[in-house]
Amino acid sequence: MHSPLFDALTAEEIRSVSAIVRKAGIGGDRPGFAAVFTDEPDKARLRAGEAVGRRARAMVLDRTSAARYDVRVDLDTEKVVSSAQLVDGGPPMLIEDVAIVAEVAKADDRYVAALAKRGITDLDSVQLDPFGAGNRADIDLDGRRLWCAVSYHRHFEDDNGYAHAVEGLVVIVDTVRREVYAVEDAGVKPMNPTCDNYTAEHNQPMRSDVAPLDITQPEGVGFRLDGPEMSWQKWRFRINMHPLEGLVISGVEYQDGDEYRSVMHRGSLAEMLVPYGDPDDAHYWRSAFDVGEYGLGRLANSLLLGCDCLGEIVYLDAVVADDDGEPSVIENAICIHEEDAGILWKHTDWVTGKVDVRRSRKLVVSFIATVGNYHYGFYWNFFQDGHIEVDTKLLGIVQTRAIAPGEVPAHATPIAENLAATYHQHLFSFRLDMEVDGWQNTVYQNDVGGTPVGPANPHGNAISVTKTMIARENDGDGFTNPQSARNWVVVNPNKRNRWGLPVGYKLLPGWASDTLIAQEPSLMVKRAGFATKNVWVTPYSPEEMRSAGEHPNGDRSGAGLPAWTAADRPVENTDVVLWHTVGVTHIPRSEDWPVMPTEIASFMLLPTNFFDRNPALDVPANEPRHGSGDDCCHS
Repeated sequence: MHSPLFDALTAEEIRSVSAIVRKAGIGGDRPGFAAVFTDEPDKARLRAGEAVGRRARAMVLDRTSAARYDVRVDLDTEKVVSSAQLVDGGPPMLIEDVAIVAEVAKADDRYVAALAKRGITDLDSVQLDPFGAGNRADIDLDGRRLWCAVSYHRHFEDDNGYAHAVEGLVVIVDTVRREVYAVEDAGVKPMNPTCDNYTAEHNQPMRSDVAPLDITQPEGVGFRLDGPEMSWQKWRFRINMHPLEGLVISGVEYQDGDEYRSVMHRGSLAEMLVPYGDPDDAHYWRSAFDVGEYGLGRLANSLLLGCDCLGEIVYLDAVVADDDGEPSVIENAICIHEEDAGILWKHTDWVTGKVDVRRSRKLVVSFIATVGNYHYGFYWNFFQDGHIEVDTKLLGIVQTRAIAPGEVPAHATPIAENLAATYHQHLFSFRLDMEVDGWQNTVYQNDVGGTPVGPANPHGNAISVTKTMIARENDGDGFTNPQSARNWVVVNPNKRNRWGLPVGYKLLPGWASDTLIAQEPSLMVKRAGFATKNVWVTPYSPEEMRSAGEHPNGDRSGAGLPAWTAADRPVENTDVVLWHTVGVTHIPRSEDWPVMPTEIASFMLLPTNFFDRNPALDVPANEPRHGSGDDCCHS
């Protein structure tokens, strides 16, 4: 479904939305625009041929009263369609909230005195990192815009602040009232005296044996962009940036003969949670909903050629709304390039000695966002054989806490003098709105095992597959199981390949399939219920776009996937959405300090009887290289 109604808002449209909201008086005299994005139309209405206009949605904060609004705007008529004042939850962080937290905290005598007890008198050397207050059951958030900030001390401007955690000190700031709600001080602990920095000047000498590696495409890139629409070999899809979810891939199709066949309507990161596992009073509440509390797309990096991306690169800019509803351009926010991906297929005929080899190539679409001490890279990889791999790359600096000399922390790893890195998780929820050869799909959970020994398996060697249809939302158990090679296949039961098998695409989980470890009474269990399972299946609804609900910042209602699926709705032979939790439990290592090497968590979408045979048989052999006159892949 390639309608531009699903595409990201333009700069002109963002400007129009903010003007319409202001004209309607929503958000008072100083409305803060935490997110402005396309209000995507109901696919069912489009399929029915109804006339559907271009609409937008704005998450608005009244910066005078702390009232929160979810606003829908008709861009064709330039009118507000609806404006709901929120009771549970609110818009994600405004960019200015970070500066307000620091300004207000440093003007508070209690906070300044707490720093002085630790020998810190230069307030310019203090870094404050704000967390949402949603996990603090002891705090009433009604009418408040609260952030719980933790502090770090930089010895100089470019110092690694996380090397010097100001332990036991938490300052809670109301960024609407511009006042300190509370200062909590659990007592002084010694700080790490060393400057553990990661930049080149602090880690000399550099290696001298790194040979140059150039990636070139003398004839240019092999893909074509027409606005947001990408065409590469047999793939066709659209690329957009969402201020909350970040990179969105939609309208995914693969050409089979003269026909483009649909694979997925829309794929994106629908929410992610980073829960920390230290029960100490200054730590137990720490977590980050990087989509719903901070807005992952708004925090996208401007990518650097040869550093973030290597090769023949095409970049796309992203346009997002700033706090005042004005369009702001993030240059080079999305990186697109091709990579060699090893061997695609090979066969050596042992009888004739002849060899046939094809090299694999993939198209990579990616972006990187920075959320405090962590960075996340999201990579959608499209391969010539019709499969898709989604890689999530974790980068940055681990969350730290100070420890006493000789202390052996129970929930953290010592990494420097008087310093430890807290145990935590990264739980990513991907929303995969599948349309496998059409929108009428059914999901099966597949488990592989041995057939019971008996007449059907007298020798004990038989392998069988148990296929469990997900007829209703709560069928299946929703957990990965490597022992049974568990996977989930989305099939179109109304279409079959040449061999009579229903066409499908398989969700193949990767190794990183952890789920939420936190237990009740932790509010994280209720607020991030999506993370308690690896796979959810729901019927498509345009109102169910993000796994923890639309407004997780401060929401304690239990919104999102557990609430939706409580109805146990039918999902057989209909428009289904597959939700996949990719989970990484990070028990930090010494090697993760002072900056961690990249860790990757992945999953695949594989064509399963979607084609009649290998769709990559038409990939040509590589041209001769390095002076050889022979075809290097065919002999």
